[in-house]
Amino acid sequence: MTTGTPTAPSPWFVRPPAEDAAARLFCLPFSGSGASAFSAWPADIDGAEVCPVQFPGRENRLAHPHYGTYEELADSLVEQLAPLLDRPYALFAHCAGAIPAYETVLRIAERGLPGPRCLFVSGQPAPHDAARDRMLGLTEPQLRAELEAFVRGRGVEPRPDMIDLGMFVLLRDHAAAGAYRRTEAAPVDCPVVVLHWREDTDVSPEDLEGWRRYADRVEFRVVGGGHYGFMDAPGDLLAALSPSHWS
Repeated sequence: MTTGTPTAPSPWFVRPPAEDAAARLFCLPFSGSGASAFSAWPADIDGAEVCPVQFPGRENRLAHPHYGTYEELADSLVEQLAPLLDRPYALFAHCAGAIPAYETVLRIAERGLPGPRCLFVSGQPAPHDAARDRMLGLTEPQLRAELEAFVRGRGVEPRPDMIDLGMFVLLRDHAAAGAYRRTEAAPVDCPVVVLHWREDTDVSPEDLEGWRRYADRVEFRVVGGGHYGFMDAPGDLLAALSPSHWS
């Protein structure tokens, strides 16, 4: 497997990664969402191109088969990332998106590909604690209510057809999250930066402590905002993601 910027566009990226980018930040969405979760983000952060990843089975890839399990998602994503790992890069993932991001980093190492400078995980317990996610204990009506509340929180009045489509995506992602199991920590070779949102009522700092077992260097940072505050690209988050901190 070789690296180098591909010439053909990939459906995994909402825009083709730039061939002249000095560095890349690959951004993975959370369960039930897609690359539009990063629509408010800048095109680059201090010289690192922001590359939102679009999972199959949502948004402009709604007709594509769902990725299946997190392990299958990571296997597929490595193939898409491989040609793009020819320069410094990092991964950012929020909530349940942090689990396939972590599994992807493991597979990058297994294939002997250039590793990331950093893995940023936001608002998500460690992989061996993933089953503690509050959302996994919710019934379908409760998930629907959560989705409606999320949409209202973004300033949009949810229409029934909008929520139906959102549930179609969310339930399949939810099944993948519920099926994921990792009992033992497999450390990654890069530093891990764990981001806690100060006003997050779903995930506490204690919930994030398990990440200490996943790398030789694990750093915890607090950023202002609630659980979905990352979508607004707040300045303290962007500062934390700057390539100057990828070491």
